[in-house]
Amino acid sequence: MAGNHRISGGCLCGAVRFTAVPEKLEMDVCHCRMCRKWSGGVLMSVSCNELVIEDERALGRYVSSEWAERQFCRECGASLFWRLQGDESGHVAIAFQSFDDVTPFPFVEEIFIDEKPGAYAFAGDRPRKTGAEVIAAFEAKMAGKA
Repeated sequence: MAGNHRISGGCLCGAVRFTAVPEKLEMDVCHCRMCRKWSGGVLMSVSCNELVIEDERALGRYVSSEWAERQFCRECGASLFWRLQGDESGHVAIAFQSFDDVTPFPFVEEIFIDEKPGAYAFAGDRPRKTGAEVIAAFEAKMAGKA
C-alpha cells in the first residue's frame, strides 16, 4: 500500500481535506515538548510524501522553530502537518488521527523519549530514541542532501 497509494484524511470539522502518499505503513510518536504542546498529548504521525490539500483557505501555519513549521485547521484547531521550512522534497509528518482510516499504520517508534513526562508510558517494545539521537540522525540526513 505504501509507495504510490494515496490515503485521504482531514480535520475535525472537514474544512481541511487532503490526500497523501505514506513513505511507510507505520506510525511514530514524538514526546518533545513542542509536539506535546501542539497536539495536546503526544504527536502520533505518519511520514508522507505528495501531500495534496483540497482547499488551503482554512489551513493555518505556525513557525515553531528556526527549521520547522506546523499546520492546523483555522476553523476547528486540529493539528495536521509538521514540515521542515523550505524543504522542497515533499516530506511531511501528518497527524495519525487525521487519516480517515488509521488501521494500516502500526506503532513502530518513539522519539524524544528523554522529554517524555513520567505520567504516562506506552506498552510494548519498539525503538525509543532520545532527542540527541534524533537530531544527530536528522543532521546526518540533511548533510547527505547538500
